[in-house]
Amino acid sequence: MVRFTVLASGSKGNSTIVSGGHTRILVDAGLSCRELFRRMKLAGEDPATLDAIIVTHEHQDHINGLGVTARKLGIPVYFTEATHRAWMRWLTPRRQMTYKQWLEQCRQQAAERQAEVVVPAEAASLDECEGDEAEEEEAAVELTASADKSAAVAGEDGEPESPKPESPKKDPTWLPAVEFFQAGRPFQIGDIAVSPFTIPHDAVDPVGFVFHAEGVRMAVATDLGYVPPNVKAQLKGVDLLLLESNHDLEMLRDGPYPWQVKQRVLSRVGHLSNDATAEFLETSYDGHATYVILGHLSESNNLPELARVSAERALNGRASLLANRLLLATQHEPLAPILF
Repeated sequence: MVRFTVLASGSKGNSTIVSGGHTRILVDAGLSCRELFRRMKLAGEDPATLDAIIVTHEHQDHINGLGVTARKLGIPVYFTEATHRAWMRWLTPRRQMTYKQWLEQCRQQAAERQAEVVVPAEAASLDECEGDEAEEEEAAVELTASADKSAAVAGEDGEPESPKPESPKKDPTWLPAVEFFQAGRPFQIGDIAVSPFTIPHDAVDPVGFVFHAEGVRMAVATDLGYVPPNVKAQLKGVDLLLLESNHDLEMLRDGPYPWQVKQRVLSRVGHLSNDATAEFLETSYDGHATYVILGHLSESNNLPELARVSAERALNGRASLLANRLLLATQHEPLAPILF
């Protein structure tokens, strides 16, 4: 059975579970570990059954609970290499350490991790998540202080001394396992085939995904300023499409955001408006999907009714019980699981 569950979609956090065969993948972890587990319980999903986390890009609303969740469940995280570097810099922005030095530190820590007792994934609970999040915040403060101290102390040659490796328990960048992928190169996670593709967004290496399991193709395409030809090609022949419909143009222009933020959202590396999404659905979408889910709706610059009406007009009567069923993902509660 194939299952697609949107746990959250919006500027405050994004996360989706894709299940196929015996494999379950968490796409982004934009909520805290505690909140992710709560949403999973509401949706009938068991956190202990997750096999991996895969990341679209490094913006906070997509990776907020990433480290804690991966460590709590003991599962690997899949990034592009550039996104991994950006995530690491976000957690330790003031550490004077190159990426090469960080990889070497990870190798040195491997022996220590092997000797540690790993908490079984089945024992994961909301209370444990809460404690781990507090520990991570404390570790981040300690890392910043350590970085300031090491920057102030220079060796005999006038260069700063290399920082001492942190223990895994104090390093917020430590993950049970890291796997890298590249946009345009399909790969496999268990029973699910993953096709990552480049999207236009203001992140270092943002991607969307097409997941293929048991003959079902599911696409995730949010956080993109426009729909370029490569994305249009990837979204053909999918059975489920999660597509961004971020803002209403008039609401954004008249809304509370500073002008520079409005310019960013409106740019070709920003977010799709209702009009842009409707244009794609009307002119480039092949009409093949059973479900079309509108996601990443702005709470400040959009209304669900506006997004829905715009998309319905674009689909032009193609929506039915058997094809192009239009759904809206929300920020504050999970969407009912979709089964194939």
